[in-house]
Amino acid sequence: MKVETLNANLLTVKQKKTILLTIMMGSFLTALTQTVLTSALPSIMTDFNVSASTGQWLTTIYMLVLGVMIPATPYLINRFSTRKLFISSMVFFFVGCVLSITAQNFGMMVVSRILQAICGGINMQLVQVLMMRMYPVEERGTAMGLYGFIIGVAPAIGPTLAGAVIDSFGWKSLFYILGTIALIDVVLALVFLKNVGETKKDKLDVISLILSTLGFGGLLIGISNQGNYSWTNYLTYLPVIVGIISLIIFTIRQLKLEDPLLNLRVFKSKTFLVSIILITIIYSALTSSSMLLSLYMQSMRGYSALATGLLMLPGSLLMSIFSPIAGKAFDKHGARKVIIPGFIFLGLGTLSFSFLGENTPVIYLTIMYGLRMLGISFVLMTVTTWGVNSLPAKDIASGSAIGSTLRQIAGSIGSAVFMSIMSSVAASHIKTMSPQLANIKGLNVSFAASAVLIIIGLVIAFIFMKDRSKSDDELEEVV
Repeated sequence: MKVETLNANLLTVKQKKTILLTIMMGSFLTALTQTVLTSALPSIMTDFNVSASTGQWLTTIYMLVLGVMIPATPYLINRFSTRKLFISSMVFFFVGCVLSITAQNFGMMVVSRILQAICGGINMQLVQVLMMRMYPVEERGTAMGLYGFIIGVAPAIGPTLAGAVIDSFGWKSLFYILGTIALIDVVLALVFLKNVGETKKDKLDVISLILSTLGFGGLLIGISNQGNYSWTNYLTYLPVIVGIISLIIFTIRQLKLEDPLLNLRVFKSKTFLVSIILITIIYSALTSSSMLLSLYMQSMRGYSALATGLLMLPGSLLMSIFSPIAGKAFDKHGARKVIIPGFIFLGLGTLSFSFLGENTPVIYLTIMYGLRMLGISFVLMTVTTWGVNSLPAKDIASGSAIGSTLRQIAGSIGSAVFMSIMSSVAASHIKTMSPQLANIKGLNVSFAASAVLIIIGLVIAFIFMKDRSKSDDELEEVV
């Protein structure tokens, strides 16, 4: 049976908006489920009587499944229709929520997270690929800016919403809410979602899928385990070694195959290569800095998790508000005039956290965190769009998958590295100052190192990003 598809150029404005609303609701759910679990984890561990290291598997397994799904999603996007793929992913999410609600043991909770992660891995790519298919190059910045708004709102309201709901109704009520929204989204997709783009009957390269699973999954698990163990523990270094070896073999295989699982030839586009470098820098700084600030507020200053969430709330809201504005500015003025100021804001905000003390005013932290998130709103989606715009239509799915995978890995590596810097500096000063001051000293050095990384990103952007008037050929020659 032939699947009815629509040429993206024939879609009306109303059709584009309804498709966008439907798929973005799915993206919002998958982003929200990651943030609310952090708040729910202590209650889940208590109910199932498991330790922190065991409870952490709800996060680890989610990352592992993302490591499996993200590289495989370009194949799924090309193989199955838009409607079928999106609705299937949301059904997986809904069933995962039902399992979370009805779970009688911790094992069922793990299975529920696997199903939710399958949806997350698919939607993370599908929404970006659909936007690239539906909108011409000159409108993609605005579309991706709206996507930035969605992924900004989720972490903004997630911790506060989760805390209030858990305190009043228990952690399972979160999955009642998420499951209900998922069911509504399935109905909307059945009514409004159209198939965009053509499908191809490609064959799945199982060997490549296994290698990518071992490669990306091994790296994500090993780096994640470093937070609970040490770099010298076999639970950390063994998955990392397996991951690196598997990725080397995976890369060689993809370059030899005529129809690879993940088209790594996209790195021949120097614009895309530069964008990937910038994305890894942004995510390393973003993930690590948020974690370090939470550690400072709760462990070193004694504030509650709710107070920490409220401190970060204005910054997250700023990101949500300015992401669409940055997207429109990107379409109008080009990448350089949006991304370079964004890196400056991000760098200044991060550097300001390298001067923290025992009594730093909370209002100072709130303002500087807001400055950081303002910078993030200018660089996050615009860098992604700038890079993917350099690729031909057939390679957009692979480019999007590569970017998403490396964002996950960069966030994990950034958190691990900057935490290690903080711990090492604190340990070296513990004999000359109090434990609290030693930890704050380590924190300051770690933030300073993060600021240096952002400055490197700024220099790269300044050198390689040219004005909108420059053609792609001129950019390639400059790079």
